[in-house]
Amino acid sequence: MKNIGVVLLSGGLDSTSVAAMAKRKVDSLFALTINYGQTHLKETVAAAKVARFLGIQHQVVKANFFKTLAWYSALTSTEQFNIPEEAAKPGVLKNRESDIPITYVPLRNTFFITMGAAFLESHALDAIEKDGVKPSGLRTTLWLGPNALDYSGYPDCRPEYYEKISAAINQGSKLFTQYKVKLGIETPLIRMSKAEIVMAGIKYKAPIELTWSCYQGSAKPCGVCDSCVLRAKGFKEAGVKDPAISSSKKTK
Repeated sequence: MKNIGVVLLSGGLDSTSVAAMAKRKVDSLFALTINYGQTHLKETVAAAKVARFLGIQHQVVKANFFKTLAWYSALTSTEQFNIPEEAAKPGVLKNRESDIPITYVPLRNTFFITMGAAFLESHALDAIEKDGVKPSGLRTTLWLGPNALDYSGYPDCRPEYYEKISAAINQGSKLFTQYKVKLGIETPLIRMSKAEIVMAGIKYKAPIELTWSCYQGSAKPCGVCDSCVLRAKGFKEAGVKDPAISSSKKTK
């Protein structure tokens, strides 16, 4: 059985933990990072370091045009929207099911999944049509790091979304409709708490010290955006010090 995988690697805690998991389960694994016009590229730099550490072939794709389409977000239009800091206040994160924050980027995950699936399908078709791998002996998986427990309430981080987009991606692919090879989507963190994600990253020896999660691009994490607050919550509940914070202090 030939197992081909693509992991969408942002350089943050979640995707890095997933990459470390996938590395142990996939024979031929590729990491894909998408620059979509976000406000800073510190996560992209982190993703390159993570991929190098894990020994995964890494490709960075420039898709800056997406920023002009998905402009209604604090992550793509800083001149119009401020990244909210109220998440640091007690109780605010509990309202995310009904109050989706301005850091949501319109249909970003749908865009990412489409690009990742196209990359994965290309590798799979190459294996079948050029290398002679039998479809029955091929497995393909797109590895993603969404989380639906300790998260910002984005609708494209929920299990039902992944069930439906998986069906759509396969119905629109040559790999599935002609060769009956399913483009699998793995979301191993989706029902985990942040503390469980931290422990999973440690278990799979993910290079957590290399990751960057903050929405800001400053020299060190802001500590008050959604992403920073959720990350800190995870490490606190896991009873573990954040090695990325420790390493950033050492380099000052």
